[in-house]
Amino acid sequence: MINQLISLSLKNRYIVLLIAAALFAWGIYAVRENPIDAIPDLSENQVIVFTEWQGRSPQIMEDQVTYPLVSNLQGIPKVKAIRATSMFGMSFVYIVFDDKTDVYWARSRVLERLNYAQRLLPQGITPTLGPDGTGVGHILWYTLDAKGMDLGEQRALQDWYVKLGLQTVPGVSEVASFGGFEKQYQITIDPHKLNYYNIPLSQILKAVKSNNNDVGGRKFEMNGTGYIVRGLGYIKTLSDVENISVGVINTIPVKVKDIATVQMGGDERLGIFDQNGNGEAVGGIVVMRYGENADKVIHAVKDKMADIQKGFPAGIKFKIAYDRSELIESAVGSVKHTLIEEMITVSIIVILFLLSFKSALSIIIQIPITIATSFILLNAFGISSNIMSLTGIALAIGVIVDNGIVMVENSHRNLSLAQQKERS
Repeated sequence: MINQLISLSLKNRYIVLLIAAALFAWGIYAVRENPIDAIPDLSENQVIVFTEWQGRSPQIMEDQVTYPLVSNLQGIPKVKAIRATSMFGMSFVYIVFDDKTDVYWARSRVLERLNYAQRLLPQGITPTLGPDGTGVGHILWYTLDAKGMDLGEQRALQDWYVKLGLQTVPGVSEVASFGGFEKQYQITIDPHKLNYYNIPLSQILKAVKSNNNDVGGRKFEMNGTGYIVRGLGYIKTLSDVENISVGVINTIPVKVKDIATVQMGGDERLGIFDQNGNGEAVGGIVVMRYGENADKVIHAVKDKMADIQKGFPAGIKFKIAYDRSELIESAVGSVKHTLIEEMITVSIIVILFLLSFKSALSIIIQIPITIATSFILLNAFGISSNIMSLTGIALAIGVIVDNGIVMVENSHRNLSLAQQKERS
């Protein structure tokens, strides 16, 4: 069988060269399309369900939220395990699927089951799916270098401008904001004035909520012109909140400013973000989608950041806190350097032992073709280019050239024996 294959290849050498060239070209294309990352993503194929119920103890979260969700999510197909944890005001359910399950198919199955399970939860509680990323999906951390701007304005700039822009980049699953103050209107009610005016707290909550809204009326025509009636009631300033009427006493309206103090403040914080001991900072974490090309997504995010920075106020710019592309380029560059060194070393050894450049060339040419072809298989099995996979290729170079060395050396020996017989 082997003799026939060798004979067929020698008789059709141009076809063999054409096949080798086609494999090499396909391999080069596979190299460009193969996802690049520093480390392999070995995390489990899971979907996270997050539920928030403010002010409730872990035991209440466990009994009324976590347990109903876990018990009703167990019938989903291809589920390997379900884990859950409850804490103060929050519940996390981790649905782990089989490794071969498509992550977006899994998310749709979980979402279908949540539509039923939500009816078993307390009123007003809505569970949500976590981002379609993994634990190693944090590819870029950045902060805003905004001297002279207070932390509330920086957080507003991050949440309502930067975050929305970066989420449009292909391959980005989520941009998580951190640091600063989330600005909000704060109403500090005086309980003595509430008692004096005999106004319940629920009435104030209802009045504030109902007065922060736009309403629409019907259309009417006058003099051949159509008009649409609208009521504009969204809160825009502190005075809008202060002038909300919460009740009437002796035909005199009681407003929010009569019973409370209104101010602009920040939401309650459970921690702060400090950068290099230089004070608090505001920024975001870019989370990559599952299975994306990390290096490609990072460069796309940086290009988008350059466009976003053009709309910043004067003196504000991005500052990169963590950039995985540096680790990726260093890791891949180190392995590439090792591959080149091994190719040169093998070439020199082959030439020295065979003392034939043509014979050495037939062996050396196997290395780039085989390495390029291996990337076709990496793409077929969904394996990214990382330290693990590239190091495996580097270790296999010696095995790649072994068969070529044996075949060429054996050919030299047979040719030498044939020449000796002719001379004798």
